[in-house]
Amino acid sequence: MSSSDEHILIRSTAKRNGLTTLLLGIGVVLFASVVLAVAPKWLFLPLMFAVSAGIVTLLIGWFKLREPEHSLAIGRDKVSYQHRCGQWKIAWDDIQRVDCPRVNRGLELATLDMVGFKLKRYDDFLLTISPRLASHIIIEQRPLLLHSQDTSCTTGGCYSNSLFEDKPYVLESGQTLTGIKAILANRMMAVREILGYDVFISASDLDREPGEFVGLLRQCQQARLQAQSGE
Repeated sequence: MSSSDEHILIRSTAKRNGLTTLLLGIGVVLFASVVLAVAPKWLFLPLMFAVSAGIVTLLIGWFKLREPEHSLAIGRDKVSYQHRCGQWKIAWDDIQRVDCPRVNRGLELATLDMVGFKLKRYDDFLLTISPRLASHIIIEQRPLLLHSQDTSCTTGGCYSNSLFEDKPYVLESGQTLTGIKAILANRMMAVREILGYDVFISASDLDREPGEFVGLLRQCQQARLQAQSGE
């Protein structure tokens, strides 16, 4: 975590060691390729495996480097999320609740490894999110719908009708959304019924445990309320 005069900046754990991973992948590929040119035939398959592993490592490093320098910026007025596919913003005034979602597993409650935001209204979030990031969220958060699966379902597909709800969505302002943002809005409503939250941040996007990050957000929210009451 770092800070500036206006923001608290959160660095994603997925960003760490990107250059090291990239260089390691390049080194493995080069070394295995050179040895492959002079090695006996019986070493062909192990060396090809090493080349493949090096390429995978190289790609992982490349994707790490492509991630934004900071995944989150906590400001006086809003929380901003940065991703290689785009960004979203949530104003403090639109946040009703923030916590780690919990689900029933047998007789116990299990805490998911993420942070959830319950919004008072969707308008600003949906109007400011980039279409690419909206598409990414729809795919990434699809497994969250699995928590709504009916235990009496024998086919395993009882949740499939809610995967892509493409009907238009009407904002509080009266504006009608269609396309990918309408799908996202309907998905948010469906997931809220299951987990109680609309927007989620994975633990891999944070620099600390999700529970600790929730505590930080609550402190910031409380400090903002105190600053407003003192004006």
